[in-house]
Amino acid sequence: MRRTALGAIGVATLALTACGGGGDGGNSDALDYWLWDANQLPAYQQCAADFTESTGIEVEVTQMGWDDYWGSLTNGFVADTAPDVFTNHLSRYPEFVANGQLLALDDAEATADVDTSIYNEGLADLWVAEDGNRYGLPKDWDTIALFYNEEMLDDAGYTPDDLTDLSWNPDDGGTYEEVIAHLSVDKNGVRGDEAGFDKDNVAVYGLGLNGAGSGQGQTEWSYLTGTTGWTHTDENPWGTHYNYDDPDFQASMDWFASLADKGFMPQLETTVGASMADTFAAGKSALNANGSWMIGQYTGYDGVEVGIAPTPTGPSGERASMFNGLADSIYAGTDQPEEAAEFVAYLGSTDCQDVVAEAAVVFPAVTTSAEKAAAAYEAQGIDVSPFTTHVEDDSTFLFPITAHASQIDGIMAPAMDAVVSGKVPASSLTGANDQVNALFE
Repeated sequence: MRRTALGAIGVATLALTACGGGGDGGNSDALDYWLWDANQLPAYQQCAADFTESTGIEVEVTQMGWDDYWGSLTNGFVADTAPDVFTNHLSRYPEFVANGQLLALDDAEATADVDTSIYNEGLADLWVAEDGNRYGLPKDWDTIALFYNEEMLDDAGYTPDDLTDLSWNPDDGGTYEEVIAHLSVDKNGVRGDEAGFDKDNVAVYGLGLNGAGSGQGQTEWSYLTGTTGWTHTDENPWGTHYNYDDPDFQASMDWFASLADKGFMPQLETTVGASMADTFAAGKSALNANGSWMIGQYTGYDGVEVGIAPTPTGPSGERASMFNGLADSIYAGTDQPEEAAEFVAYLGSTDCQDVVAEAAVVFPAVTTSAEKAAAAYEAQGIDVSPFTTHVEDDSTFLFPITAHASQIDGIMAPAMDAVVSGKVPASSLTGANDQVNALFE
C-alpha cells in the first residue's frame, strides 16, 4: 500500500465562508478535507485556497500519518465526525461502499457528469463499484522502480546502464540477484558474492526491505511476481478468488525470503518501525524498490546522490509494475453534499492537478497534468522514465480490488510475515489462501 514519510499532524484553514462540514476540525463552518501525504500537503493547500477564492466555500485541510489517518477515519465514520472529503485508497473503498459510508458521486450535480476521459486510461474505472456507482474522482497514479545509491553503484564497478537490463527469475534470481549480492557488503568490506562474506554482520544490504507486503506486495515483491504470469485474483477489479496457492507465486516468495537468509536483504524483524527510505539515506542499503510517490523523498536527502532504474524483466521477458491510483471521496454523512461534490470536482480538475504537477511530488491522474509533472521533475534533473515507461509500455497490472479487504489483510499480513522472516516456507500460503477464499463463499 502507498505510504510516505510520516509528518506531524498538520491543519491548514483556508478562508471565506461555507456551510457545515462533517469532520471535527477547528472551524465547524468549513468543509473538512483529509489526506495522509505530507509531501502533497502544500499543493493541496494551494488547491483549496484557489477553490475558496473562486467559490466562497471554505476548506479546512488536515494531514496525518498513514496509520493515524485510517484509524481516525474509521472512528469518524462510527462517531459521525468523518471529514466531508478525504483521500481514498483502492484497498479501502470497497469496504466503505459495503458499509454505506461513501456518497455516490453520480448522485451529486457537480460530479454526476465529470468528463473522465481527461484521466490516464483506466483510472476512473477503478472507482466504479459493483453497484455501478462512482465513489471517487482520480487524483494521481503510481508505479514502481528502483532507487539506487550512485556512489555505491560506482564503488561496486557498475554503471547506471548496467541496471537497465537486469533480468530476474525465481530459481536463481538472475542478474538481479547477482547485482544485489555484489552490492551487499559486510562489516569487513567483503561483498556478498565473495568468499568469506559474513551474512550475520552486514554493513550495506544490496536490497532494502519495506516489509513483507501483506497480500499485495506493492513495493516489496509484486513487480517480480507480476512477470511470472501470476495474478492476485481471478479477475480484477472485483475478483472473488485469490491465487496465493499458485506454485509460481510461492516459488517467487521463497526466493524473496532467501535474500534475507543470504544476508543480501535485512531481516524482517529489523524493519519494524523503520523507514526504508531513511535507512537507504543512512547508507544501509544500495537499492530500494519503491513507488513513484517517493521520488521527492529519495532525491531530497542531503549528501546522497540518487539514481532511478527500471525494474528487472522476468520470465515473461517483460517488466511489470502494480498500477495504483488514489481518489477523493465524499463521506455519506456530510451535511453539505453539493459543496463537497464541488470540491471533489475541483480536486479532480486540470486546474488543481496542474498545481500538483508543478510541485513535482506525484503523477497527477489528468493525462496532461502528468506530462507537466514529468517536465517538472526533469527541470530538477530527475529522470522519472523508469516509472513512466510502465504506463507507456502497458506493463502494469492493477492493485487488487475486491471485497473483504481488511479481513484478507488480517489473514495475509501474518502469513506473509512468517514467510519473509524465514519461519515457514511459502507453501504455507496455501492454507492462508484457503482462508481468504472462504470469505467469498
